[in-house]
Amino acid sequence: MKRKYLFILTLSGLSFTSCSDETEYNPISDDKATLGKEIFFDTTLSDPIGQACASCHAPENGFSDPLHRSVSQGAIANIFGNRNSPSLSYNVFAPNRYYNTEDETFVGGLFLDGRSPDLKDQAVHPMLNPLEMNNASIHEVIVKIKQAPYYTKLLNLYGESDSDTELMGFVADALVKFETSNEVNSFTSKYDYYLKGRATLTLEEKKGLVLFEGKAKCAQCHVTEPDPIQKKVLFTDFTYDNIGAPKNMNNPFYSQSLTVNPAGTNFIDMGIGAVVSQNVHNGKFKVPTLRNIAVSAPYFHNGSLLTLQQVVRFYNRRDLNTGEFAPAEVSQNVNTDELGNLNMSEEEEQNLVAFLKTLTDGYHRP
Repeated sequence: MKRKYLFILTLSGLSFTSCSDETEYNPISDDKATLGKEIFFDTTLSDPIGQACASCHAPENGFSDPLHRSVSQGAIANIFGNRNSPSLSYNVFAPNRYYNTEDETFVGGLFLDGRSPDLKDQAVHPMLNPLEMNNASIHEVIVKIKQAPYYTKLLNLYGESDSDTELMGFVADALVKFETSNEVNSFTSKYDYYLKGRATLTLEEKKGLVLFEGKAKCAQCHVTEPDPIQKKVLFTDFTYDNIGAPKNMNNPFYSQSLTVNPAGTNFIDMGIGAVVSQNVHNGKFKVPTLRNIAVSAPYFHNGSLLTLQQVVRFYNRRDLNTGEFAPAEVSQNVNTDELGNLNMSEEEEQNLVAFLKTLTDGYHRP
């Protein structure tokens, strides 16, 4: 069983300023975060133009896919990647990727497979990915940045440079400032107000919380202790796990051309195992935050489950051979300690879902 532990957050020299208001966190430089927001929503940075970061990470859905697609479409019509666009909120607080020898798991990094070691590195990848924003090079991105109305602001904030690489670093830093700001990570769910004594959970929600921290074993990975840096509950330990998710045969990635997906329907996603070239980690993906989980469907790395109710039932009954769920996409390394046969009743499943719905930001107190 994976131990539950706390880690020290280090985001490539980034730091955060806490304050006493309801949203708690503000970027060090508001101007840089504002610039980052402009870049995040800029649809002229793709090839062809029309796709922004926000095209796959919409604020109203916890910064996940606005259309709740299993995988998001890239800048080129009918071109899809192989993975679900995860919620950006709160996942951006992942530490730089490292290996925890005591628990024998990787921790942190960005993307579901941890291929980017830190957030600043991650910010560049979608712009260059042919299945996403499809720019051929950093130079191609910088040409567009220089034509953007905010380019003068970028220079004023970061300084002049003749280097495309350095300018791209400025762009990435501004994106990080926005993505780690209180606008993206507001901590304004009912659960947050409950912790402050300013909201009351229903009986069903309270029962769900008890299950979350007990019988359902959710908190063993989606920890409920406050993070030591953010001083807030992030509902993830940023480790990696193979939960036995089935393949999603409705994933449009399987029908892409051989240049995009040479394996066709035989494609198997090995997760971080492929990134680190270690079979013992095959099929493992990063444990996501559960904040905004009720508004960021579908679920798992491939969008194979469509509703939160299905996810809870999967965790509860995966190993009972009921025929409800297909076999794991990667059968090795499947976690059988913390899910698969939790012996929860249908009422308990409903209670757990009720609690998970309290994690949605933008709660309006009566």
